[in-house]
Amino acid sequence: CLAKELEGTWTMAAPTYKDLKGEVVGVCVSGGLDSKTVSKRLVEAGVKVLAFSADLGQPDESDIQNVKKRMATCGVDTVIIDLKDDMAEGCFDVIQAQATYDGGYWNTTGIGRFVTCRGLVRAMQEKGVTVLSHGATGRGNDQMRFERYTNVLAPKMRVYAPWRDPLLLKEFPGRSEMAAYLSTFNIEAFVGPKKKYSTDANLAGLSHEAEDLESITTPMTIVEPEMGVWPHDAPDKMETVQMKFVEGRCVEINGKKMKPVEVIKEANTIGGRNGIGLKHALENRIIGTKSRGVYEAPGMELLGTALKYLYQAVLDRRSAEFFEHCSRIVANQIYDGRFFDPSTRAALGAIKQLTAPATGTVKVQVYKGNILFNALSDVTHSIYNEADSSMEKSDGLNPVSSQGYAEVQSVEAKSLALAGLISAEPSKKRRLE
Repeated sequence: CLAKELEGTWTMAAPTYKDLKGEVVGVCVSGGLDSKTVSKRLVEAGVKVLAFSADLGQPDESDIQNVKKRMATCGVDTVIIDLKDDMAEGCFDVIQAQATYDGGYWNTTGIGRFVTCRGLVRAMQEKGVTVLSHGATGRGNDQMRFERYTNVLAPKMRVYAPWRDPLLLKEFPGRSEMAAYLSTFNIEAFVGPKKKYSTDANLAGLSHEAEDLESITTPMTIVEPEMGVWPHDAPDKMETVQMKFVEGRCVEINGKKMKPVEVIKEANTIGGRNGIGLKHALENRIIGTKSRGVYEAPGMELLGTALKYLYQAVLDRRSAEFFEHCSRIVANQIYDGRFFDPSTRAALGAIKQLTAPATGTVKVQVYKGNILFNALSDVTHSIYNEADSSMEKSDGLNPVSSQGYAEVQSVEAKSLALAGLISAEPSKKRRLE
């Protein structure tokens, strides 16, 4: 039955633009050089093309509607889908799950990809699109994310990857060839000077990679932050921030109730100006290679750290260990383009159950890239008890009662010792006698 359902899908050989005749191709575009080149080449090849773009609250895009104007010069209409609310919800899921990947990366691009694919695939289906075309390279993560999300959301929709198309790669080996091609149609194609790195942006943050950053002898500080400043350029004064959480979701910042999009934007502003959330990682890509990235996620880092302080008050040790396990699952699944998979859904469900008691107000101080704990209040489900924890005389745990626990655990300790299973130097290899 499955084979019949998938009848007509392409084989393992990379499809070329010549295979697209008779199809309706939905091209995911940004309005840049690559988007224009691919769209125009397909139009010239006689392919019916529609362009689609997502409004993810990109901080580096002053007016997303400009994408329509830029793509119109290539003879294609562009559908822009407002996904800022979806993006904010994705941010909240990741913050609640503390789902950071290698090097503390907040999965900002990974969030953007599942939000984009879900939103654009739905829009493409409404327009009768039969093939989704994405502009991801053949060496990175995004090609796998776009393809897998299309596969799971629309199994009958085909996927065309221009930068794995041998014919297109031969025609356009570089940016100068793209610009020259577009100029023959009087389409604006400003190449400009070579960039030090490339950037992917959305509401959650910015990912900087490639070009000069590919050399690990290049310092991460060549990046010029767009969402804030480097810590040494941040103000010389601490700023106090108060955040109220309800069941692991931030609903107020500094006493002002906000919707998720507003929360992320405000946290980005506060964190950015104080040099928060700048990370470096040599991460493990989906396809097995290593990738170097410099990341900006000021709001995610601020909210995530504050929520972690709250979790410390409401999670017992075993719940915390289980939470960390589920957190890793969610982080890896989002990075690998598997947000909609059953295991992700199960892990998120467990996390929501575990963090349901996480309601309270967290106050922190931010200073030159640091987030310092200040106070917790109104934490109804806190299991922290000052009296039990005190080193002074208190009405809490009777220290004498610990004698019984000490005696019980000593049974196992002495048994291990008498059996010759204890080593005073555990890092050294030893033989059992």
